This record gives sequence, structure tokens and C-alpha cells, in this order.
Amino acid sequence: MRYLIGIDIGTSATKTVLFNEKCEVVASASQEYPLYQPQNGWAEQEPTDWANAVEATIKKIMIESGVAKEDVKGIGLSGQMHGLVMLDKDNAVIRPSIIWCDQRTGKECQEITTKVGAQRLIEITANPALTGFTASKILWVRNHEAENYRRCRHILLPKDYIRFCMTGEYATEVSDASGMQLLDVPNRCWSQEILDKLEIDADLLPKVYESPEVTGTITSEFAAKTGLAVGTVVVGGAGDNAAAAVGTGIVEDGRAFTTIGTSGVVFAHTSEPRIDPKGRVHTFCCAVPGCWHVMGVTQAAGLSLKWFRDNLAECYKEEAEKQGVDSYDLINQDVENVPIGSRRLLYLPYLMGERTPHLNPNCRGVFFGLSAIHTKADMLRAVMEGVSYSLSDCLDVLREMQVDVSEMMACGGGGKSKIWRQMLADMYGCEVKTIKAQEGPALGGAILAGVGAGIFNDVQSACRQFIAQETYCQPEPASKAYYEKGHALYKKLYVQLKDCYEELAQL
Repeated sequence: MRYLIGIDIGTSATKTVLFNEKCEVVASASQEYPLYQPQNGWAEQEPTDWANAVEATIKKIMIESGVAKEDVKGIGLSGQMHGLVMLDKDNAVIRPSIIWCDQRTGKECQEITTKVGAQRLIEITANPALTGFTASKILWVRNHEAENYRRCRHILLPKDYIRFCMTGEYATEVSDASGMQLLDVPNRCWSQEILDKLEIDADLLPKVYESPEVTGTITSEFAAKTGLAVGTVVVGGAGDNAAAAVGTGIVEDGRAFTTIGTSGVVFAHTSEPRIDPKGRVHTFCCAVPGCWHVMGVTQAAGLSLKWFRDNLAECYKEEAEKQGVDSYDLINQDVENVPIGSRRLLYLPYLMGERTPHLNPNCRGVFFGLSAIHTKADMLRAVMEGVSYSLSDCLDVLREMQVDVSEMMACGGGGKSKIWRQMLADMYGCEVKTIKAQEGPALGGAILAGVGAGIFNDVQSACRQFIAQETYCQPEPASKAYYEKGHALYKKLYVQLKDCYEELAQL
């Protein structure tokens, strides 16, 4: 039997999973590490923490599984996107990594937009300048830590730093590189025009590969630390969402997934590089060679439900502790008894501003229509419906861009809720399905490794063979008709409140 390893370097932990050649889990291990916030709005991590976690989890699964190291044929990496790792001439990490959720680079985003031009930036990188992306972080270091910038010889993304530790190669791949704001996304290569305008030396950047391509092999030093065989191939892998797409089978036109985690994502595959000229959604190269994905983001999806539970409905946590069950299961039971529309109550989920479709950091959450008849359960259902309306906004933009979506998968914590999946099916007007596999990005990384190692012919055929669908929800016509009217009012509320949000920000 041949084996593959998928490694997901997340923000809170690294998860490493060993699969057999049928993509069945053999062993898994995870290790957490801290996130540092030296100032308000800043977010950093130590790359050595990721490296230590990867080494420890690989070693653990190799020991626990008893699999011979020679039988592990390939490794695929996934991980948090956009983080900046800078190495000096001796390959030492210069400073902690500024990661994806860091918000310090507002002025640098303005600098990028001025130097490149707002429209030209979207034409090349498929996205407006954003604080989360890597290019603005590079400029921030240059503007505020000149000595660190002068020492820099190599710029890598989080998972690509791990690749360097494994193979000694400076390499990235198209999906993760798309989130740097330095890649020509339609043409899948570094943009010399962007680099010239931002005065960034192309020699600092790694070589760009397609996701299933072999980027290097395990060195003797890394093999000794982990129990892997020298020469085991390491493929490009993918950024977390692109790897999750492979792990859920979203690798062909017409297929999409909705993730309800802390934030919410609507992610669709496309064989054409479709770009929103208004910059409301992200277009990135995907992990399937020659294809792309389009992604809309809701800032506070699962976060909205967690916020309400923790601050206004703590009774669910207390009761769940007594019964030894999950508090969200109790919430779902109560929400199921509330009629569609939450008795004419609407919730705008803008606790953290909004990304798609409004690009507005100043908008805030709202309950609209509150009356004395409303209960906690009504408000909880309104929260779930409001998040679903926001995700529908994302899908509407994709459809406006002629990205076809006929089949939707549901992922993340919220995707486990049957009632939430039914809301999405009713609002989207299409089936919403789940899959049996729960490994997401790690499985995606392993499938990419299998292609690179010659075990699978290509990404699409491997997904068709090994990713099995499980449950599905069909849209209900009466519910769909109600939600169409509810969504129209939901969208009208943002328009009415837009100026008020700006006034609120100035108070």
C-alpha cells in the first residue's frame, strides 16, 4: 500500500494527516501554537512554531501508524494565506510573520493603489489593495523597519516556509501566490509591472509552480527529524481555501462550497479567469492547473451566532453542560420551532464590518423589527437567516459574473447544522450537500501529492473517485419565495443605513 501526507498549517494549529492511496485516514495529529498581538489590530506568529508543529506531528503519525517511511510517496502542503515570512542571507527568520488578519497596512494599501492604479491593480491581481494581502505587509516593513527590509533575501508564505524547511527549495504555487497581490492572476506568473511600480526585487520571490507539481524532495536533515524517507516528493500544495476545495471535490465548473466558520465563504470553481471589476470578491488561481476560483467573504458568519450565544443566550451553554451535549445542538432544536422569517425579524451580520459585497469596514450589526413578541429563539433564527442572506449576497455577485453554480457543498461548523443548510438551499435555489470526509485542506493536500507522485492521473479524476457525498437539502418552493422577499428588504436596509454607519464611525 502507498501512502500520502496532507499538512494544513492553520492559524491556531497545524494538522497533519496520513492517508492511504484510497484517501482513507490512517493517522492524524495536531499541535497548537500562539498568536501574538503586540498592538491593537496587529497579528503575528513565529514561523519556527509552525516548523516545530510540523516536525512533531509528522513524527507522531509515522510512529503511531507503523507505516514504512519508503511507502510514503508524497506530501502536500496547505495553510493560512497572505502571511509574510522574511529570511536573511543565512536563511534565518528576520522578524515574526505578519499574518492574514493583521490590519496595520491601511496606508500601504493607499500607496499600492496610487502607484499601480485602482483599475489596473484589479486587472492584473484580480483584487483591490487589501490590508490582509502580502504586498502591503512588504511595504509596511520597508516603510517602518528599514533595516529588516535591507536584510531580507527571500520572501515566503507560511506553508512555503515549511516547504523550505523540508526541501531547502524557495518555491510557492499559484493559489497561495494569488493572495500576495504580486501575481498576474490571469497569466499565473509574477507581474513584473506590479513589482516595478512597487519597487520590489523579483529575486526576493520564490519560483511559482502549479499546485500538483513536484517542488522538491525531503532532505536528509528533515528526514532525520521526522522519520520520513530522504527523497520523498513535496508538491506545490495550495492555500487553505483552494486545498479545501480539492478536499470537498470543488474542482469542476458548476460546483461551489459554502463555509460557515468564524467568517463565511462562498467559493466557486471556474475554468475562466473571471474578475469582478468592482473588487467585491476575490479571484485566485485554483489548485487545478489552468483553472481559477472566485470567492466571496462574509466577515461574521459563525461569529455572529457565537457572539449571540456567549452574550445574550448563555443559558444554552449552561444547559448543554448539564446534559453533556453541544450547545449548538440545543440552539438548532429551538430554532427549528421558529417560523421562517423569525416573526418578521431581520439581522444584519456586520459585527466586523463587511467584505462582500460592500467593502465597508464601518458597517455594524443590526436587529431590525424587534418587538415584545420576540424570544431568544426568534433572535437566534434571525441571526442564522441574516448570515444566510449575507452569503446569498456573495453568490449573487458570482452569478452576476456568470460563474455558474448548480451544486453547493456545505462545510465548516455551521455547515453541520441541517437547519442552516436548509436555509441556504432555500435562499440559493439549489441543492446543498455535505460530504463524508471531514479532513478538508489536509485531504486536498494529499490528493495534490498523489497527482505529483504519479498515484492519481489528475486532480479531477481523483476527486470523482474518492470524495463521496452524504446528505443533501432541496430548496422548498414556499420558503424560497419568502426568502426572496426577505432578501430584498435585507439589501434595502444596508442602502438606507450606509450614511448612518459613517456618522456612527465619527461619533
